[in-house]
Formats: sequence, C-alpha cells, structure tokens
Amino acid sequence: MSPIRMQVKVGRGLVLRNPVLTASGTFGYGLEFEPFCDLAALGGIVVKGISPRPRAGNPPPRLVETPCGMLNAIGLQNVGVERFRTEKLPLLREHGATVVVNVYGHEVADYVAVVRALEEETGIAAFELNLSCPNVKEGGLEIGRSPRAIREVTAAVREVTSRPLWVKLTPAVTDIVETAEAAVSGGADALSLINTFPGMVVDVETRRPVLHRGTGGLSGPAIRPLAVALVHRVARAVDVPVIGIGGITSVRDVVEFLLVGATAVQVGTANFHDPALAARLVRELDAWCEARGVADVRELVGALEENR
Repeated sequence: MSPIRMQVKVGRGLVLRNPVLTASGTFGYGLEFEPFCDLAALGGIVVKGISPRPRAGNPPPRLVETPCGMLNAIGLQNVGVERFRTEKLPLLREHGATVVVNVYGHEVADYVAVVRALEEETGIAAFELNLSCPNVKEGGLEIGRSPRAIREVTAAVREVTSRPLWVKLTPAVTDIVETAEAAVSGGADALSLINTFPGMVVDVETRRPVLHRGTGGLSGPAIRPLAVALVHRVARAVDVPVIGIGGITSVRDVVEFLLVGATAVQVGTANFHDPALAARLVRELDAWCEARGVADVRELVGALEENR
C-alpha cells in the first residue's frame, strides 16, 4: 500500500479517494470504460449530462479533430433521468464507482426535476450543474453567461438536495470571477472549470462548416494554458474547492492544476484516445509524489510560488 495520502475533500464533507476524476461527456456513463480501468480506483466519474427527458443530441457530423484538440457538438445526448436511475446507476454502484451526476436543463425547473428525481438514490456522491454547454440552442451558455441566472439555478437546486453541489463554468465570459462568485452565493460547494471554448472548423473545398451545427466546443491540450490561468484566478477569488479541467494528458498536467489552486482535476478529451489514462494518472501521481517527498497530495494544492 502506498504511503502517500491521496484523499481530497471537495465540498460538504465529500472525501474523494484521489483527485483524478473523468469529465462529463468524455467518459460516457462510466460503464463503457470498465474493460479498460477499475472504475472504483478513480477519484470519481462525472457522467454525461442528464436531462429530465432523453435527448437525441445534434445531427452528425458532431466531432472533428483540431490541432492539439477537438471540437464537439454532441448536443447533450443522454438517456434521460429515469433510465439513468434504473439502468445506469445500479451498475455503477455494483462497480463501486464514485459517481458525480452532471445535470442539464433548458430552464430552472429542469435542473430541479433531475436532482429531485435522484436525491433519494444511493451511490451518488455529488451533483454537477452544467451551466456552460455551448452545443445546444436553449439553456447552456445563455445561463452560464449570466451571473443572475447562475445564482438562481444554483439556489433552486440547493433547496432540493443535501448532497455536495458543484457548478461547471464556461470560459466564454468577460469575467469568470463574477460568474464563479454568483455560483458560490447561490450555494455551490465547489466549482468545475473550465468547459469548452466555442469554435469552428470550415471545409474550404465545400465552403461549409465541418460540424453540422456549425460551431462546437474546443477541448484538448490546446486550451490547457487558458484553463490553468482561469483556475488560478478563480481559486484565489473564492473560498470553495475548484476542480480543474482542460487538456490534461499527463501527470505533470495534473500537478500543474493542483499547484495553481485546484483541489481535484477532471480528465476529458484524452479519454477518447486512451481509455485507460485516468486510472494510470492516479498511479503516476502517487509515484510522482513519492519520488519528490510529498507525503500528502493536498500539499500541492495552491502551492504555486509566484515570480518576484
């Protein structure tokens, strides 16, 4: 057994076995990855966004590779809360996974409905409110760009759940600290950031967008420096844990996010080309700490030394 203490606390008494989670929309419902890694070994699995009713998502094409990343316009395809509750969640419990349910809606009532439907279920560690998806016509960025709307949705959900409540923020705002503070004032226990940046790829031969919807969300290593800078800024401005997301592919990337103030991280796009990566990063982070005499991974959180 490793001598390194890997546990981290992420809101309302929630202690994760380690700080490496998988990001919503990049790891399915978690069950699809069971052949490649031990789901119980991860700090947590953030399942794809769950809405009150099933969603078919956007028409294809809805994925395109870009230099050092990809654009996606999936459109929050999911089975809906009832099928998630009866078909997916029981299997995740059997695997011993730490489950964070990402919640999506068009309006406040949708978010409340999903959380209310799942509140009495066992095997859910936290809820993550998706207030930042750029790939849908309703909700999504319209909520995520408005501090008032963020506060309203968060407060409404806070009233119907006793579980830890995370809010996932978009980088597509003028001042991310303002939206972060709005989420905290609404009752968020932690903040997940960042979601993808809006982007577009054009086929110059057909003169049409490659994605059917036109635009999509840019993710992958190309956005990591932007994500690190925003996590650094928000972590210094709020008094709740921050979960860093954006282009993580190596243990050095994990440590970078921790140093700038993230308590935990979520691995996203890299899961598409290496489905075993997240579990391997847990082991590599343990080894990285042991090699450098770091006895507790929490020693790294916010340990950045500013240049003078």
